[in-house]
Amino acid sequence: MEEKFPFEKKEKTIITLKESDTNPKEGCNPSTRSVEEIIDYGIVNINKQQGPTSHQITDYVKKILNLKKAGHSGTLDPNVTGSLVIALGRSTRIIQNLLKSGKEYVCLMRIHKKVKKEELKKVILSFTGNITQLPPLKSSIKRRKRKREIYYLTILEIKEQHVLFKVGCEAGTYIRKLCHDIGQKLNTGAHMVQLVRTRVGPFSDKTWTSLHELKDSFENYKENKNSAIKKIILPVEEAVKHLPKIWVLDSTINSLCHGANLALPGVSKLESHIEYNDVVAVLSLKDELICTGNAKMNSKEIKKSKKGIVLENEKVFMKRDTYSRFS
Repeated sequence: MEEKFPFEKKEKTIITLKESDTNPKEGCNPSTRSVEEIIDYGIVNINKQQGPTSHQITDYVKKILNLKKAGHSGTLDPNVTGSLVIALGRSTRIIQNLLKSGKEYVCLMRIHKKVKKEELKKVILSFTGNITQLPPLKSSIKRRKRKREIYYLTILEIKEQHVLFKVGCEAGTYIRKLCHDIGQKLNTGAHMVQLVRTRVGPFSDKTWTSLHELKDSFENYKENKNSAIKKIILPVEEAVKHLPKIWVLDSTINSLCHGANLALPGVSKLESHIEYNDVVAVLSLKDELICTGNAKMNSKEIKKSKKGIVLENEKVFMKRDTYSRFS
C-alpha cells in the first residue's frame, strides 16, 4: 500500500502567468534569515519523550529559547512519544494549518486471544479508508460518532499476540480507539500498548530533535555565534509545504501584508491543483510566506481569467513594509 497523505498524491505542476524578477534589496530567501529571525519565526520538530505533557514540552522550548510565545501541533498524551511540532514566536498562528493535517503513528497493539495471522491481517487492513469512531470517554471533545479517514495501514510485524503497525490518518483519529475497534471486530478484544507519532503533515521523524539537542545548539550559538542551530530550527515556510501555493509579484506584497485580498493581476505563478475554498499559501518570488487564505477560484479559472479575486486573505505572516508598494 502506498504510504502517502492526500496532499502527496496530487500531481503538482507550476503554471506561470507572468514572468517577473524580484528585487534583491527587499525581503530574503528563508534559508538566509539570521539566527535571531529564525528563532522568533521558525518551527522545531521535537521528539517528545514519555512523561511530560505537550504543554510542558512547549513551555520547555519557550524557556530554552527565551521566547514569550510558542504553540504546538496537536496534543500527545503524556505516555505517547514522537513528533510534536512547535511554532516559535510570531509564527504560532501557522499551527492552525498543521492541526488539521494528516498524522502518522507507529503503534504496538496486543490482541487478547490468539488469532490466525491471515484473519488478523484481513481484519486490521479492513480499517483502511473511511471509518466511524466514537471518541473515548476521556477526550477533550464532545462524545459523538464521527467519520475519519485512514489513508494507509501497514502491518510491520506480528509476534504471537502483539502487532506492530504503521497508520497514516486524518487529524482527530484516536489510535487507542482504533485498537479497541479492531479487537471488537476480531471478537477477541485488543488494546494499545505503545504509540509513537512519526509524522505531522509535512514533518517527519527525519527532522525531529530532542530538547537536549535544542538546548545545546542554542547555548553553542550564544557562546560561539555559530549557525548550527539553523539545522534544528526550520523556517516557518516548512509548515506550509502541504498546502497548495500561489506566488505573487513584489508590487502586490505590501497590500497583502495590510490584509487586502489577492486579485488576479498580482499573481505571477501558481500550482495546478488548487480547488475552490482550499487553504492556500501565498509566497513571494523568494519563497517567503506572506499570508494564507481561502481560494475563490480554482487553478483552471485563474489561468483563463483576466480579473477577479483569487484568494480571500485570512492570516498575514510577513511584516508590513518588508517590500515597498512600488517594488
